[in-house]
Amino acid sequence: MAQFWNKVFLTMIIILIVLFLDAVREVRKYSGKEISANAKLQPNMFDHLNMKLFRAQRNLYISGFAVFLWLVMKRVVTLINQLASVSNTTAALQAQADGANQAAKKYMEDNELLKQTLMEVKEGTATAEGIALLRTEVEKLKEELKTSGEALGKSQTEADVIKKQMDGLAREYDRLLTEHQELQNLRDSGNKKDD
Repeated sequence: MAQFWNKVFLTMIIILIVLFLDAVREVRKYSGKEISANAKLQPNMFDHLNMKLFRAQRNLYISGFAVFLWLVMKRVVTLINQLASVSNTTAALQAQADGANQAAKKYMEDNELLKQTLMEVKEGTATAEGIALLRTEVEKLKEELKTSGEALGKSQTEADVIKKQMDGLAREYDRLLTEHQELQNLRDSGNKKDD
């Protein structure tokens, strides 16, 4: 749809430019006319030339203004499109920043809690609850590390499988290309024998 409308707008600007150039030609044509000796024979000739000049100037102004407005509208549409894309990008970046902010706050709170527990351990007044909290936190982080490692291993094996498939497809494509070339050569040699 966008390509179709681009062609329509391009056709419109070409038509407007042609009309503008025609109006310029008409203004030049009627601006250079002088009243000749025949004007005495036809008394309305002066008025007729001025009327033609007025119409040519009117057409020039209208077509020139239309070309100018088309250029302004094209620029406004371009700016609106850029604004829309920047707005979408800004919204996505804002959501990402909010998520990072919340994660940072959570990690800061966890860090403060761990510091407090560590200080209590150093002072010897560590509570069983604080130590249990540290142990659960360590276990949770170990589990996250383990799942991340498994996901990384899985993605690497998938990448290897895809690479092997791609290599196989490339070899098959090369084989088919050589077969096609051989068949082409056989057909060409058959055509030459027929001649």
